[in-house]
Amino acid sequence: MLKLRSCITGISKFHKCFTNATSRKLSTSSPKFSPIRVGISSVFGKYLLATNIISSGALMLIGDICQQEIEYRQRKLEKRYDYGRMTRMFIVGLAFGPVHHYYYIWLAKAYPAKTARNITWKILLDQFIMSPVCIAMFFYGMGLMEMKPVVESNKEITEKFREVYTMDWIVWPPSQFVNFYYIPIKYQVVYINAVTMFYNIFLSYIKHRDMVEEQI
Repeated sequence: MLKLRSCITGISKFHKCFTNATSRKLSTSSPKFSPIRVGISSVFGKYLLATNIISSGALMLIGDICQQEIEYRQRKLEKRYDYGRMTRMFIVGLAFGPVHHYYYIWLAKAYPAKTARNITWKILLDQFIMSPVCIAMFFYGMGLMEMKPVVESNKEITEKFREVYTMDWIVWPPSQFVNFYYIPIKYQVVYINAVTMFYNIFLSYIKHRDMVEEQI
């Protein structure tokens, strides 16, 4: 009887050890999070501010590259790319990153519910406050890097504000409705930057139109 009990005890211990070893092996072979998911989680989590800044600068740069390519193919530019112009657009784009980052965080806290009233308020705030601020940032920032006096930047904004602001009303209300209703807050700035990439083609055209016309 004692031998039988000791034999059963030995078998149960062996089974327990085998089960634990197998479960440990299975858990290590099937990680809970893949490296790609961890990377995406970090980019849109811990490093969200850096993501918004870099994407804002990069997509502003791409928009200007597209517009320069159009101008070159239309024989309006002697050289294919003006790298000084591209650098200035990139730097101004970087400056928009933190502004948008904290602005959209504030909007999400101030108007958290996805109701028609809240979305309407967000769109109106964007059009009547944020849009003029961004237009001013763009022209004054570019003017500063072009070493223009403030008086010249004032004149440029006065001449071009109506065109840019009109286009804002065409592009941004429908784009922002999609943004505020469907896009999670951590992706909202990247979404806006992606739309801005196409909008920046127009913005680059308006900004550099006079300079390009002088070369023709």
